[in-house]
Amino acid sequence: MTEAVVGTDWKAWQDSWDRQQEWYMPDREERFRVMLDMVEAFAGPTPRVLDLACGTGTITARLLDRFPGAVSTGVDLDPALLAIARGTFAGDDRVRFVTADLKDPQWTGQLPHASYDAVLTATALHWLHSDPLRTLYGQLAGVVREGGVFLNADHMPDPGTPRINEAERTLRHARMDRAKAAGALDWRAWWELAAADPVLAGPTAERFEIYGEHADGDTPSAEWHAQTLREAGFAEARTVWSSPMDAMVLALK
Repeated sequence: MTEAVVGTDWKAWQDSWDRQQEWYMPDREERFRVMLDMVEAFAGPTPRVLDLACGTGTITARLLDRFPGAVSTGVDLDPALLAIARGTFAGDDRVRFVTADLKDPQWTGQLPHASYDAVLTATALHWLHSDPLRTLYGQLAGVVREGGVFLNADHMPDPGTPRINEAERTLRHARMDRAKAAGALDWRAWWELAAADPVLAGPTAERFEIYGEHADGDTPSAEWHAQTLREAGFAEARTVWSSPMDAMVLALK
């Protein structure tokens, strides 16, 4: 059900991506644990999941480790990260990947299923500005089944606490600087390695043609996300996990 590119060590690339992301978010695995707790609470141990802006398939990997009877559809536009995802899950009939632009009004028409028990995403939708994100939330309200859930874990700072935000940022960046000095890869260094890999060089070049260095999106508060999801057609929405600068909002259809 997946198309794979051969000739590189996909597990090594998955592990490298995880380490790079953990440099920014040391509590990354904790948010995934809570996310999957909520999936189990609302959909049980065999959910049909849409891994939204899936990247390398990080959420899908953790989903299938915890729920072997689950199925997952990963959606992304990034050709390099999708190459890693497809290589990682090659031959696994529980997983499908779709190349789609979430800003395309017709992107949901490319999905293999009309509805999902859960739509999950992490550290991805801040690449969108608020208006396209509001539109996306309306589309997701039509994808999540009645009683199903949408979970978004992302950067959601509180604009009403500037001194707290600055103190947290100062501490976090000091720790990141120490880790980098000890050899941790940041975003730019990771992509430089990908560009030097014979298999990933082409997809990486294509990726930068699509996105540039980084998309220029918004980071609204968790309260904004919850309110916008309710306005989009979800029955309930609120924060179910948070760190000093990040949060995870759950919306129940």
